[in-house]
Amino acid sequence: MTNQYVTGAMIKRLREEKKLTQAALAERINVTDKAVSKWETGRGYPDISLVEPLAAALGVSVIELLSGESVVNTNRSSNMLRMRFYVCPVCGNVIHSTGEAVVSCCGIILPPLEAEETDGEHEAKVERVEDELYVTVAHEMSKTHYISFIAAVRADGVEIKKLYPEQDAEARFKIDGTRRLYYYCNHHGLFCTGF
Repeated sequence: MTNQYVTGAMIKRLREEKKLTQAALAERINVTDKAVSKWETGRGYPDISLVEPLAAALGVSVIELLSGESVVNTNRSSNMLRMRFYVCPVCGNVIHSTGEAVVSCCGIILPPLEAEETDGEHEAKVERVEDELYVTVAHEMSKTHYISFIAAVRADGVEIKKLYPEQDAEARFKIDGTRRLYYYCNHHGLFCTGF
């Protein structure tokens, strides 16, 4: 039997990593050890009201517990070149992280975008104007097909310029420390160019 919203295997693995018995976990969230056993073997599910206390007792976020994947950030040095971008298909939110993350928006768990090399249709033009980079993308900017954002990634941070349909696909960024430029087409995905 497959669990509907919390996997029994995940509960068991996290419980064992925390060196908790079923009884100890049950005590922390005020249920019986038999209930925990049923969850772990897929013969039952935790009530939705128990998901938040269960996640806290297991030391993970609710999103990690519900997705069945724990997040371990191996990017401990916060290397900005390992930046990950996420775009919500419902509201258009742009979210970024400097390493592994489980990101949710509008009730959807978002996958990290995979950056592609630029192609002829998505070529960025980068000009130096004094101490700034002037970035333009010759791309349709209609209400249905447009560049959603342009981002400059530096060694010490990221700057994102949100764009909207029917405006020019352009942005200005400080040159200092800029290593990569990313831009996102709402039909064709994320593109990256080194600098």
